[in-house]
Order: sequence, then C-alpha cells, then structure tokens
Amino acid sequence: MAVRIHPTSDVAADAVIGDGTAIWLFCQVRPGAHIGKNCNLGKGVYIDNDVQIGDNVKIQNNVSVYHGVTLEDGVFAGPHVCFTNDMRPRAVNPDLSVKSADDWVVSKTLVKKGAGLGANSTIRCGITIGEWAMVGSGSVVTHDVPAYALVYGNPARIHGFVCACGEKLNKGEVKNGMVKAVCPECKATVDIPLTDWEKIE
Repeated sequence: MAVRIHPTSDVAADAVIGDGTAIWLFCQVRPGAHIGKNCNLGKGVYIDNDVQIGDNVKIQNNVSVYHGVTLEDGVFAGPHVCFTNDMRPRAVNPDLSVKSADDWVVSKTLVKKGAGLGANSTIRCGITIGEWAMVGSGSVVTHDVPAYALVYGNPARIHGFVCACGEKLNKGEVKNGMVKAVCPECKATVDIPLTDWEKIE
C-alpha cells in the first residue's frame, strides 16, 4: 500500500514512513523519525527528530510527539495528547544565556503496544505506560502505568484494569500472587499482579 502524505505536510527526506501510513493536513515529521506501517496521523501532528513509532498507530489531531518518545505497535493517542521530554525545562541557563542542545538531557518515554491515551492527557517524560493500559481524557500521568491499568485524574491513579478490547476487567481467582481478571464482554482472561490490583483507588 502506498504512503499518503497531504501536500500541506512537511516530511523530512530521511524520515522512514511505512507502507499504508496516512499523514494528513499540516503535519511535520522531522529528520530521523521512524513511522511504521498502516499508521494514521491526523491534522496538525508533529513528530520530532528520531521519534520511533510502531505499526498500526493512530495519532489524532494536534498531538506533538517529542524527541525521546517511543510509541509501540497499536498505540492510540487522542486529540491534543501532550508529551514532554525535559524534566527541568528552562529556556535559559542561570546566566540567562539561551540554552543550546547540549544544555539539557532528554528524558525518554515509552508507550507500550496497544495502550490508549485519552484526549488532552499529559504524559510526563521519563515514564513507561504498559501494554494495553488506558489513560482517561484530561489526565496528568506522572508515574509508570502497569499493563492493562485504567488510570485517570490529576495526578492519574489506578481505578481498575481493562481488557485489550477496552472493557473493564472483573477480579477473578487469586493464585500465586496473580489475579485472574476476566473480561465481561469478550470473556478473555488477563493475569494481573496482585500488588498492582491492590493499588486500585
């Protein structure tokens, strides 16, 4: 399948774009970025230099994915999701000289496969969001999120666990420190560490 790039978008010559990916209006993809197959970038998406994006990723309108962020296969980023990459943001040094590229350290962020980030959520840099986790709209995520966890709020806290299909999981049998969680919709089971389940608020 051909790559589709809207004529209003600016894609660096050395950016890697996978087959079947669509890049819509007014996007910018910086040098060294790698975008996988069958991805969809909505209007006004910004992909910084050297960002790594897997296959089948959907990034909605006006999301900026900054240097140091990696999105694995199947990640969903809703409209206006905000990523960061600097734990100590300053425009200038203590002597008021403008910071250069050598005057700060990138804090990396990893969003694992299948995770969903709701609209207007803010993802603090230096954390990992586990596979199939779900972040509620408007949340501010300041710590690592376990796999399958449903988090929301400011700061975001665990309020349950969700199936890969998106339904909230029910607690099942507990054995050897693991909860056998059951999806009421598709009947799939997911093993969740009891220590993570006990963090539900």
